[in-house]
Amino acid sequence: MKSRWDDLEALLAVVDAGGFTAAAERLSTSTARLSRAVSRLEKRLETTLVHRTTRRLDITEEGEAFIAQARQALGTLETAEEALTVRRREPAGRLRVDAATPFLLHQIVPHLAEFHAAYPKVRLELTTHETNIDLIEQRTDVAIRIGRLEDSTLHARPLGHSRRRLVASPAYLERYGTPRHVEDLAHHVLLGFTHLTQLNRWPIGDGRTIQPTLASSSGEALLQMAEADVGIACLADFLTRGACQAGRLTVVLDDATHERHEPIQAVYYRNTALHGRINAFLDFFVDRLTL
Repeated sequence: MKSRWDDLEALLAVVDAGGFTAAAERLSTSTARLSRAVSRLEKRLETTLVHRTTRRLDITEEGEAFIAQARQALGTLETAEEALTVRRREPAGRLRVDAATPFLLHQIVPHLAEFHAAYPKVRLELTTHETNIDLIEQRTDVAIRIGRLEDSTLHARPLGHSRRRLVASPAYLERYGTPRHVEDLAHHVLLGFTHLTQLNRWPIGDGRTIQPTLASSSGEALLQMAEADVGIACLADFLTRGACQAGRLTVVLDDATHERHEPIQAVYYRNTALHGRINAFLDFFVDRLTL
């Protein structure tokens, strides 16, 4: 007994959007049409997949199992279709991409001219948020997220890993001295985050959480503060590599720093219309990231 692909896509759209109304708005269709599609699936499978209420959508245990397999099957089909489609036509249209400011500036912007030359018909719209956003609410197609992902209905594509290290400018270290032991940090100006407080847990010693002397919500601001001889910061390699290679920053307490790598992933909803643009963007940048 086979389920129709369009009914499966309707079911996943409803689950991903969190309800029939939101899914109908995303797909520019009616809630009644989506409801009929899900009902057909439930009748064909002789089981209830979702409980409909006026306030929320509850997925049954049977629905959870079926949706997981359906998502995998649709993903395989979309990949096969896209592989053939890309051979026939060039990706085109608008693609909205969101990332934290440091990642956008240091990993995406340097390659934009080359990307535009390769895909002139893709119109990129780049936005920055320092914390995770709701893709639907922010009308975003792809978001770059750093760190472990929470359970999510989003599709995630791994892009790599980046290590965090302690860095300071040579002028700052000359003025205040280079810390030789973790305990020496108590006598230094420490640069940390205001909102992403988990990043104030530095990978040193027992993984202690530092109390910032100066703080910012932006990793890019912390980078510039460190380069301006203000203090010591703990930042990702993808953000500091250029400054370290140029001699503007120096790694400190390297022997005492744990080698922990933060995963970096692109997250997005499955969308057949956007699949070619998303794949073109990620395939292009994944080989150019310096993490």
